[in-house]
Amino acid sequence: MSPPVASPGWSRWLVPPAALSVHLSIGQAYAWSVFKPPLESALDLSGTQSALPFQVAIVMLGLSAAFGGTLVERNGPRWAMTVALVCFSSGFLISALGAATQQYWLIVLGYGFVGGIGLGIGYISPVSTLIKWFPDRPGMATGIAIMGFGGGALIASPLSAQMLESFGSDNSGIALAFLVHGVTYAVFMALGVLLVRVPRGEKPVEGGPSAVDGVQVSARDAVRTPQFWCLWVVLCMNVTAGIGILEKAAPMITDFFADTSTPVSVSAAAGFVALLSAANMAGRIGWSSTSDLIGRKNMYRVYLGAGALMYGLIALFGDSSKPLFILCALVILSFYGGGFATIPAYLKDLFGTYQVGAIHGRLLTAWSTAGVLGPLIVNWIADRQEEAGKHGASLYGLSFVIMIGLLGVGFVANELVRPVHPSRHIPAPRKETADARRQHSEPA
Repeated sequence: MSPPVASPGWSRWLVPPAALSVHLSIGQAYAWSVFKPPLESALDLSGTQSALPFQVAIVMLGLSAAFGGTLVERNGPRWAMTVALVCFSSGFLISALGAATQQYWLIVLGYGFVGGIGLGIGYISPVSTLIKWFPDRPGMATGIAIMGFGGGALIASPLSAQMLESFGSDNSGIALAFLVHGVTYAVFMALGVLLVRVPRGEKPVEGGPSAVDGVQVSARDAVRTPQFWCLWVVLCMNVTAGIGILEKAAPMITDFFADTSTPVSVSAAAGFVALLSAANMAGRIGWSSTSDLIGRKNMYRVYLGAGALMYGLIALFGDSSKPLFILCALVILSFYGGGFATIPAYLKDLFGTYQVGAIHGRLLTAWSTAGVLGPLIVNWIADRQEEAGKHGASLYGLSFVIMIGLLGVGFVANELVRPVHPSRHIPAPRKETADARRQHSEPA
C-alpha cells in the first residue's frame, strides 16, 4: 500500500484531522475502567483480573510501537492507519465473542494483545507525516494529534456507560457494547485512512522550511546514542510522575480529605478524574505548542522542575487546601500530557525527520515501563502505610517524595542532552541508498 501523495494545492491542515480520527479512537484505552465493574460482576473476576486487558494493551502498545516503527516509516501513514484500524477494531470483536461465550481469555487476547498492537501502530502512525507537513511548528502539529489520545476517554467513557445502561451489564450486554465499539471505531478510523496524505517530494507546502534539511539520523543509529537514552529517561520519569496520580486519582483525593470537615463525595471524586482528563488533553496541545516558542529542552525543564514543585506543594500543604491540591494535580497532569506531545518534536530536533517515527516508536518503551512503575510505587506504598496503621494524606507522603526524586533524575537527564555527534549523521546524497540498504538489514 503506497503512501498517497498530496496533489498540488492540497491543504496541510487536512492532515491533523486525519490523525485525530485515529487518536481519538485509540484513546478509548483510557476509558477501560468503565468496563471493569460489569466484567467483574458478569464473569466473577477480581479487580486485578479485570485490569489485565488494559495492562496487556499498554505493554503491547510500547512493544508494537518499538518493533513496528521501522515498518511504519517504510510503508507510510495509510498502511499504518489501516493496520491500526484492523487490529484495534478486531480486538473489540474478539472481546465481544469472549464476553458472549464467557471466555475471559478471549477478552485479554482481543482487547489486550490484538487491540494493543493497534494502539501502538496507531499512536505512531501520523507522527512522521505531521512533522514533515509542519516543520515550522512540529510541536503544535504532533500536539494536535496526540491531544486526541488524551481526550479519547472524554468521548468513550460516557458513551460506553450509556451503552452498558442500554444493553445491560450482563455478559450479553457487554458483548454487544464491545461489538458496537468495534464497528464504530472502524468507520471513524477509516476517515483518517482515506484523508491522510504525504507531502509531494516530502517537502512541506505554504513556505515552510524543507523537511529534510539539517541533521538526519537513522533509527538504528539513534538508539546507539546517549541522546536517545537520556530522552528515554526523561519520558519515563515524566510519565511515571503523571500516571502515579492519574491511576489512583479518585481514591487519592478521597483519602486526602477524609479526615477534614469537607470530605470528598464519590461524585466529586469522579468529577476530579474528569478534570484531570481535561488537563491531560489541554496540556498536549498547549504545552507542545509552547515548546515551538521556547524550545524543547526548556519545555522539559518546566515539566520536570515545576512538576517536582507541584508534588512538593501537595505533600506539604495538599491536605489543608482542597483548591491547592486540585490545582497542583491539574498542572502535573497537563505536564504528563504535554510530555507525550512534545517528545516527537524533541526527537525531530535531535535526529531529523528521516526515521523519526521509528525512533519515536522505540522511545515509547519508556511509556510501557512507566505504566508499570508509577502505579506500583503509589499503590504498594499506600498498602504498606495502611498496614502500618496510617490513613489519609499520610498514605501518599513517601510516594510523593519518590516522585520528586524521579523528576529530579529526569531533569538531570534532560540537561545532559547535547546535539548528536556528526559521526551518526547520514550524508544527504546517501540517504536513499542507506534507506534501501536498511530495508534489507534492519529488523522491523
